[in-house]
Amino acid sequence: MRSDSVCKGAQQAPHRSLFNALGYTKEEMDRPLVGIVSSYNEIVPGHMNLDKIADAVKMGVAMAGGTPVMFPAIAVCDGIAMGHVGMKYSLVTRDLIADSTECMAMAHGLDALVCIPNCDKNVPGLLMAAARLNIPTIFVSGGPMLAGKIKGCKTSLSSMFEAVGAHAAGKMTDADLAEYEEKVCPTCGSCSGMYTANSMNCLTEAIGMGLKGNGTIPAVYSERIRLAKHAGMKIMELLEKNIRPRDIMTEKAFYNALAVDMALGCSTNSMLHLPAIAHEAGVELNLDIANEISAKTPNLCHLAPAGHTYIEELNEAGGVYAVMNELNKKNLLYTDLITCTGKTVGENIEGCVNTNHEVIRPIENPYSEVGGIAVLKGNIAPDSCVVKRSAVVEEMLVHEGPARVFDCEEDAIDAIKGGKIVSGDVVVIRYEGPKGGPGMREMLNPTSAIAGMGLGSSVALITDGRFSGASRGASIGHVSPEAAVGGPIALIEEGDIIKINIPANTINVDVSDEVLKERAAKWQPREPKIKTGYLARYAAQVTSGNTGAILKSPEK
Repeated sequence: MRSDSVCKGAQQAPHRSLFNALGYTKEEMDRPLVGIVSSYNEIVPGHMNLDKIADAVKMGVAMAGGTPVMFPAIAVCDGIAMGHVGMKYSLVTRDLIADSTECMAMAHGLDALVCIPNCDKNVPGLLMAAARLNIPTIFVSGGPMLAGKIKGCKTSLSSMFEAVGAHAAGKMTDADLAEYEEKVCPTCGSCSGMYTANSMNCLTEAIGMGLKGNGTIPAVYSERIRLAKHAGMKIMELLEKNIRPRDIMTEKAFYNALAVDMALGCSTNSMLHLPAIAHEAGVELNLDIANEISAKTPNLCHLAPAGHTYIEELNEAGGVYAVMNELNKKNLLYTDLITCTGKTVGENIEGCVNTNHEVIRPIENPYSEVGGIAVLKGNIAPDSCVVKRSAVVEEMLVHEGPARVFDCEEDAIDAIKGGKIVSGDVVVIRYEGPKGGPGMREMLNPTSAIAGMGLGSSVALITDGRFSGASRGASIGHVSPEAAVGGPIALIEEGDIIKINIPANTINVDVSDEVLKERAAKWQPREPKIKTGYLARYAAQVTSGNTGAILKSPEK
């Protein structure tokens, strides 16, 4: 056992004396040490219940013969960080979380891990750590928030941001806005639509690192506590059988995750996180494969913001396993892969019935014959960009319009709310990529302002930044290469005609190669926006969005 290095032998007597100081007994030191990585804090709504989840996990570990050892992982609430400098600090925490978890597990000789994330960056951050450490690991999230209710209709955080846009356009009163503010987020948990946190928690099930219900059982259900106890017990089985993350997170497992991603209509952020997790697992996940998988994988769910159903309803309909069972009817999954249950994918999903054909469409009657996410390429994005196709209205799947160019998010928001953006425009927000931001901010505020002002079916937005899973409409992000490194998005000028064809997976500016070359010759790099601290170090090391915005290895 790895923990022998801190618990066994005469040489380790000093180590044991420190365990004694913690109140550990000899019996506890003789058992495997299981790290409980809890993201509990008092500022993220999705994390305020994680103390209860952690207690349940610890009980499960102890019941199964292990010694639980809890330590923290940080987390940023993307909603609270949205629209100001705080959003620069969101994506960058993914690497801090992975690094700090690696440090804690290695420094203390832990034998296994149970990871308890919930919101956007700590799910992928902990999955990255699990792949990197490759010691037996299982995940149990804090669960999704219940949907809010306004005038008898369910709603969620995306409606709140759009309400701000409607209010700015004079379409909503102060009283209506206040009602939204009071009611859209009624419980703890990750926000109730298929946003990034819920996307990644669902994909944790799909990839085989979380038990059934990890992504969908609501945070306030007692069933979530029972799930946490079972996760604590299950980690001891994984340790005994020596089933490790890289045994589970294989290339085929990532293909399964992409297929489920397409069926669910997950957040475009999954196209950042899955390649980054795969990288840590020693798997190269080229985004070109996403369109191949999308081409044969129907979109079965229209969860908010794409539609009017929520994670609680996905759970009631059978959850992720029911979606996977639908996909398996057309042999779209690799079913012989081992998972954290100790069983194969096929064994896990057998008998998992889709009980609500409005929430999860049968595979014979999908919302779309192709998946919920599309990767586009063209002279604006030679390496790629990403759009949540399932959240784009039909009339915007093919769009052509003049570029309205902004070099930061704030300027774009001012123009949108000031009525300067009109039907047909293509808003371009650049110098907000991983390096240029730095930190690759989410653009929920401008997309929500566009939707709230009634322009969601006539205005597109493209950026080298990224979007919240709560964004909807023709919102195209992760444009790579980004503007800060001289990518073609930096060469677009006000009024250039931009042509978007999502079904054809293309995005181009209607400017000749010769003119683009002339503009490129005149382009000059911008002075870094931030020159000190963690963001400056991050900007120096981070790669493009199409590679998952991973940090360069020292040898590179």
